Amino acid sequence: KGNLSRQSILWAGCWLKEKKRRIRQLRQPEILFRELRECPETEKRMNQCFCDREYRGNEMEIWITRHGQTNLNKAHLMQGLTDEPLNETGILQAQEARERIGEVRFDAVYASPLQRAVLTASIIGGVEKEAVITDPRIIEADFGRYERRKYWMMGPAMTLYWAFPEIFPAPAGVETVESLVRRSSDFLKELEKRDCGKVLVACHGGIMRALCGYLADRKNGICWRPKPHNCEIRVFESDSGGHRYLGKK
Repeated sequence: KGNLSRQSILWAGCWLKEKKRRIRQLRQPEILFRELRECPETEKRMNQCFCDREYRGNEMEIWITRHGQTNLNKAHLMQGLTDEPLNETGILQAQEARERIGEVRFDAVYASPLQRAVLTASIIGGVEKEAVITDPRIIEADFGRYERRKYWMMGPAMTLYWAFPEIFPAPAGVETVESLVRRSSDFLKELEKRDCGKVLVACHGGIMRALCGYLADRKNGICWRPKPHNCEIRVFESDSGGHRYLGKK
């Protein structure tokens, strides 16, 4: 709790107070997720999370994206370490993302070892799959016994943890946010030492929030809200240990 900003504590406290009746009815936790998704504050939270830092040049641009849709995504199932491929929609999402960014060329393209991330990286990065550099440090969170479980059938402990990991602890057997922060920051610190001008990193919805937390210089190491959409791209600048959010693509 010492790592929480006063603003984050107040925001979470107000939200929980307002939704107290809903939380007591966690036999229907889909309400919780729907309200999180539809919250009108999400874009405001994005701006607060990715506050600009002092501009000190253009040493490296780090483009971070979440993989395209899979059938488990479509079925609203928890998808962590399951090696699920992209479905047709997911492939189309990656192709559309590539079209959005135009003729951008990346000096290096990284991905989680899971095939949904590798194919997304290949399509958006404009490279063959064999050219994608895989790194286990950016694999998705381990959901333990909640893997492949419906979002609204996880029970109170997992529902609250995945909604507010700043407040609620990880259930037994589920990877902690501290673990996500450690491995994502380790990956990015190593990446920042490389001689690259523009890098693409294709990963997953959970670990992406820790990667963005590092690049947004968040004290708690995460930027949890809003949830990244499939093939959403967030671009950051890294220069001599400083970071700057450049926007979404």
